[in-house]
Amino acid sequence: MHGKLFLIRHGETPWALSGQHTGRTNIPLTEKGISQAKNLLPRLKEISFSHVYCSPLSRAYDTCKYAGLLEQAEIADEIQEWDYGKYEGLTSEEIHKDNPNWNIFTHGAPGGESITEMQTRVDRFLKKIAPLSGPIAIFSHGHCLRVLAMRWLGLPLASASHFSLSPASLSILGYEHEIPAIKLWNS
Repeated sequence: MHGKLFLIRHGETPWALSGQHTGRTNIPLTEKGISQAKNLLPRLKEISFSHVYCSPLSRAYDTCKYAGLLEQAEIADEIQEWDYGKYEGLTSEEIHKDNPNWNIFTHGAPGGESITEMQTRVDRFLKKIAPLSGPIAIFSHGHCLRVLAMRWLGLPLASASHFSLSPASLSILGYEHEIPAIKLWNS
């Protein structure tokens, strides 16, 4: 891989506001989420992306559209959000009542994707884009992008807990002296 990965988390949704885990449920952007996505346009329009990838879920798809890159985008199932299984739609507070030590990055999702399954899916995507060069935009979801960053950096998945991502944030992964590095995070 030669170039940089531009990680773009989707804009705000009603469940992001309420703190509910949103995996495969297709939740739309709020009006603020649409505005956030449109605000990405001036930040991204000057970059000539060699490739653009987007999760098929509407919140990422619409963010990509409002950011002006949908026409160039390829839909990639590998960058959908974590399948939260029985925790879908629940808040961390609700989950911790039954499972006080639960953390998606160390426990996975009961009835959904395990840590290994999520890691394998993200690794498959990284392998697919490895031969590409130039800047690559990736419109996806908070937990998926954090897993992708950990795999890029070679850090344990549990480390992703320390890397929060806000709605409609931009992060950049690249290299520092041939070593995978974070160039920008949660901007």
